[in-house]
Amino acid sequence: MIEYRDARPEDGPDLDAMAREVWLEIFGHSGSAEDIGLYLAKAYGPKGDLIRHLSDPAHRFRLATANGAIIGYAKLSQPWLPEGTFGPKARQLSQLYVAAGHRGAGVANTLMDWTIETARAEGADELLLTVWEHNPRAQRFYEKIGFVHVGDYAFAMGEQIDRDLIMRLPL
Repeated sequence: MIEYRDARPEDGPDLDAMAREVWLEIFGHSGSAEDIGLYLAKAYGPKGDLIRHLSDPAHRFRLATANGAIIGYAKLSQPWLPEGTFGPKARQLSQLYVAAGHRGAGVANTLMDWTIETARAEGADELLLTVWEHNPRAQRFYEKIGFVHVGDYAFAMGEQIDRDLIMRLPL
């Protein structure tokens, strides 16, 4: 049975390990070992962004668990995209990750429902996200919900710059 709950700071190590594994599976082939290493050092680990953001009020996390293990999560944030990309009441879905063995089981849909409901409850009138241009599965998922491509974002993975699509959903 899949259960959902808000993340707590003590979830950090398990969440970090799950997120790193999913990131490597999806993006690990897309750059040099050096650039991937630089990105992983910034994003993950005890001093990485993910664990630091667990205690930052600008970010909210919702976890999906099965048998006590974290199998997915959504991270809702204050917008971090460049100014002019969003209005004053926007929120941003920073990450939505689901472990490989649990994709297609409705986990992403449930996490997205939480994200939209939480953003609305916080007074948001739009939800933004970025998605890698070479991730068509994720793009299709977001498009089915109603997100539309409104711009591009230069995503730094180490020294490499990738193109992410900025997508927007009016709330």
